[in-house]
Amino acid sequence: QVQLVESGGGSVQAGGSLRLSCAASGRIFSNYAMGWFRQAPGKEREFVASIRLGDGIIYYSDSVKGRFTISRDNAKSSVYLRMNSLKPEDTADYYCAADRGLNDYRDYSKYHYWGQGTQVTVSS
Repeated sequence: QVQLVESGGGSVQAGGSLRLSCAASGRIFSNYAMGWFRQAPGKEREFVASIRLGDGIIYYSDSVKGRFTISRDNAKSSVYLRMNSLKPEDTADYYCAADRGLNDYRDYSKYHYWGQGTQVTVSS
């Protein structure tokens, strides 16, 4: 069993930055991948970024590439999402997810473990 806890959400003005953290506990190993997804009101949950804990391979959605950076600290079983140049359209609840043996890191339905989410609000 894996437990995920996000932190670091908040409210910022457009152009600002936030750093989200996701702390994992339980049986999580290097063959896991961890991802960030977001869901705005009335919209479907969408992929933001993912990182493979073993080799560090990273994927980003086109909408955040160049602005967001995902990183990991395996010693702390944690994953981070640094968000720069935030836009109002980045406003959403952000969720951390984890699973192993994934073939499609962008598909939220493939992830078994989820955090409770943290809210990010970007005002114009």
